[in-house]
Amino acid sequence: MGNDGHLGAPGGVRRRPRALSPLREHLRDTFWFTPTVGLVGAAVAAVGALELDGLLIRTLQDDGDYGTVSSLIELADDTKTIITTVGSAMLTFIGVVFSISLVALQMASGQFTPRVVRLYVRSRITKCTFAVFLATFLFALLVQASYQGDTDPRTVETVPVFSSVTCVVMVLVSLVLFVVYVNSTLRLMRVSHVIDRITRETFRMLEKAGGRADDESAVPGEVTGEVVHRGRAGVLRDVHIARLVRIARRHGLVLRLIPRIGDFVVPGTPVLAVHGGPAPGRRALRYTVSVGVERTFHQDLGFGLRQLSDIAQRALSPAVNDPTTAVQCLDRVVQILAAIAGRPLGALRHYDRKGAVRLVQDQPGWADLVDLGFAEIRGCAVGAPQVTRRLMAALDDLLRLAPEDRHPPLVRHRTLLRQAVDLAVPEPADREFALMPDRQGIG
Repeated sequence: MGNDGHLGAPGGVRRRPRALSPLREHLRDTFWFTPTVGLVGAAVAAVGALELDGLLIRTLQDDGDYGTVSSLIELADDTKTIITTVGSAMLTFIGVVFSISLVALQMASGQFTPRVVRLYVRSRITKCTFAVFLATFLFALLVQASYQGDTDPRTVETVPVFSSVTCVVMVLVSLVLFVVYVNSTLRLMRVSHVIDRITRETFRMLEKAGGRADDESAVPGEVTGEVVHRGRAGVLRDVHIARLVRIARRHGLVLRLIPRIGDFVVPGTPVLAVHGGPAPGRRALRYTVSVGVERTFHQDLGFGLRQLSDIAQRALSPAVNDPTTAVQCLDRVVQILAAIAGRPLGALRHYDRKGAVRLVQDQPGWADLVDLGFAEIRGCAVGAPQVTRRLMAALDDLLRLAPEDRHPPLVRHRTLLRQAVDLAVPEPADREFALMPDRQGIG
């Protein structure tokens, strides 16, 4: 899932292969894994703590220290009520957390875009809160079940001492996590923080991306075979780059990914073009292509811009009418485009450890990303001078930052924006005002 050797051109600096499609990324898109680990950990911790309790009692009995055993029995009787209360209280806490999460998801989907719901699903604090609450509940039940009716210090087998203390500590941790969880959820219900998260996820993807991009299309030679998709229909989420590079090296081939990450593929769709020999067998290519029901940030260069554009369009709709949110989205669109303005785009080439190209992966070009960031927002912004002014400033800033050969898409959008405002705004003074560049829109 990472490059199998050099990430640059032949003779470049050797780097350790970078995992571009690790299992961790797929597990982060699920909600069951962390709570399940928490439950298993709670069960193991309970067994270990109860074993320590039994060992302590047996040691004291062997030493004849029955007075200490009696004191521990009395202490356990006092903590039994606490443990029982913890067991029932944790269920209430779990219900509260679940309700807050549902409300947050519903609000995010309705106010921003359904695409941002995955931010809540991937939230570490939400998963950890559920995991610790469930773990505390299960731990309390197991400790409660270990209580014995025998109060004779000579015959009692175990007294839950360590386990009771551990349960109290877990309750304290749960309370701290609950406060952090509420704070985190409230932040994610604010559009500015959602936009910031989308931007940070986009830059994290850019930092992790391996391979070497080239503005010119890399044509590895004549196509000698094709590999078609035989799984379920869905969105191409990512590909296992390291495995594909190893397969191509082993067979002496060059593979080219035909669809882009984020494309919808159906069974029978060609996904890999083979250059230099016959296509590898189906068994060799297992688990090299991941298809799901929605796009992810993992290898998708345009997904962040897609989400920002969706949020801005919804903000500019007559039902919402919130141009300030659209301006905030444009701020981040400019930030992302400015970061990749001087970055080679187009075909992404992955090399083996000997420096030979083994995998070519197409990605969006500069014009594609500019259109994705501006086209739909521009179409909705004609009646909102705050947004048109910000758009003009954004295009002017990018014209200063981008290389000259990347100016045409920006000039085209500026021309189209002027034409749209000229047609929609009858008063010359209003047109002049709407097209005046302003990084804040209207202050």
